[in-house]
Amino acid sequence: MNRDEKSAVVSELNESFGRAKFTVVTDYCGLTVSELEELRGELRKCNSEIRVAKNTLLKRAVTHTTSEFLADDFTGTTAIVMAYNDPVTPAKALAKFADGHAKFKIRCAALDGDKLTIDDLIALSKLPSKDVLLGQLLSVLNGVPTGLVQVLSAVPRTFLYGLRAIKEQKEQVDN
Repeated sequence: MNRDEKSAVVSELNESFGRAKFTVVTDYCGLTVSELEELRGELRKCNSEIRVAKNTLLKRAVTHTTSEFLADDFTGTTAIVMAYNDPVTPAKALAKFADGHAKFKIRCAALDGDKLTIDDLIALSKLPSKDVLLGQLLSVLNGVPTGLVQVLSAVPRTFLYGLRAIKEQKEQVDN
């Protein structure tokens, strides 16, 4: 790889690091090409990608980004997973892949400029997806007005039950 190619790779990676909301540093040593392609396919489904590059190029590319603190973890065989939208779905895909492949190791992650440990990433992977969370929020928001309507309608309903009871009582006395 000549100097111009390296410069192009660094600028492309720098742009990717800048756009990524969620970045994961992994060790892929021992995985076959088909296993890596399987992971790539899963990550593509959730608007994410996995990139393999030399550590020196990664260290140059990550400078002046919110994930700059990840540079210390670029050692050995390094693959970078970058997610551009929802971080939960790629975290689920990575956790599932890591469970099925002992040679695939997750080193650390970054979410919106904050460093995450492996435990944090696993906790993130156990969260429901964005659509499920929005549905839960809507059901909570819908429950408040429904409860208010039920409380407000209870007073006239109880009053009506009382009037009916008085009416039935008077009808029984008249008969």
